[in-house]
Amino acid sequence: MAEYTTSKPEWAPEKDDENKFACGVMSGIDGITDTTVGNLNPALKNGTMKPKRKMVLSVDDYIKGVSSGDRVTLARAITLIESNNPKHFRKAQQVLQGLLPKTGKALRIGITGVPGAGKSTTIEAFGNMLCDMGHRVAVLAVDPTSSVTRGSILGDKTRMGTLSRREEAFIRPSPAGGTLGGVARKSRETMLLCEAAGYDIILVETVGVGQSETTVRSMVDFFMLIVLTGAGDELQGIKKGIMELADAIVVNKADGDNLLKAKVARAEYERMIEFIRPATEGWRTHAYLASAYKKTGLKELWDVIRAFEKVTHESGVFKRRRDSQLLDWVHSMIDEHLHNLFFDDPVVLGRMPEIREAVLKGVISPTQAVAELIHIFDVQRATQRHVDLFHPENQK
Repeated sequence: MAEYTTSKPEWAPEKDDENKFACGVMSGIDGITDTTVGNLNPALKNGTMKPKRKMVLSVDDYIKGVSSGDRVTLARAITLIESNNPKHFRKAQQVLQGLLPKTGKALRIGITGVPGAGKSTTIEAFGNMLCDMGHRVAVLAVDPTSSVTRGSILGDKTRMGTLSRREEAFIRPSPAGGTLGGVARKSRETMLLCEAAGYDIILVETVGVGQSETTVRSMVDFFMLIVLTGAGDELQGIKKGIMELADAIVVNKADGDNLLKAKVARAEYERMIEFIRPATEGWRTHAYLASAYKKTGLKELWDVIRAFEKVTHESGVFKRRRDSQLLDWVHSMIDEHLHNLFFDDPVVLGRMPEIREAVLKGVISPTQAVAELIHIFDVQRATQRHVDLFHPENQK
């Protein structure tokens, strides 16, 4: 196993005392059997300190820990779910299978809006109110991801300082990773883990890019759109189609000098809704006023959500939507798996550069290129390479 090494950043003063400089770069350690653990403390490595928790968890450890509501185990289980390592995939599916009977009992609420609308601040105030009512709240906050570094600031949790310290709440920020709609690919499975851990309300905050919020709609029961006054997004909302997905439109920052403008904006949205098809059968979407800063309008908003839950349960729409979402999930995973089979196939990878060059030079058309790639692709051969990911006998 490799030794730890430390070094200073390039911008550190050359002659500065090492003990006075607060920033250093620590190398990773090769040979860790479970990469979900991360870096090891040197004291753990040389045996002078014993770990407080097991470094490598078994499937039973994950199931027992999540079922008991242990937040550390839940966080590690989510990391396992998000891993793209084939070995972790098999283990994650076993964990999910063991926890499946404990899922499906939470109310799932999606929250979206333009950047700066106050989504994180609203979730902070709304989540604290729900915790005070006796609920357990899980927040899945998705941050924009840099197209250059693939990294993320993950600033949502910093805006939820009070909520993140509560025992009744669990906040999981994660980078969007360029995923359509700003929702990570594993968000559905993460929701199931949170439900199995006993959280009865799941809040999913999106990046709010506007064009692809159908991804969130396909995951949640109630979809909330947060808007601002004077942002010029009233008509844009109709053009983008977001309002057609919303079960409630919340005009945020309705306080102080902005209160009158917020009331005017609410009236405008109410008029717009008249021309839009309802997002949920049997439910009429309306616009509401709220202030996350003053914590006003949140109780009324919760009453609206509970009324929505009652109406849709009685009409059967709630269950039909859940069933439809499960089937959509199956179809999306089939699409993803077939996509991976094609682009991971060695024969396709071998011919791809040649065909790309031919397309760019105008030798063949894009349609011809696709036809040739499909022709050389052998589904049976490609499937055989990936069958170990799904075959029960290999999920050990």
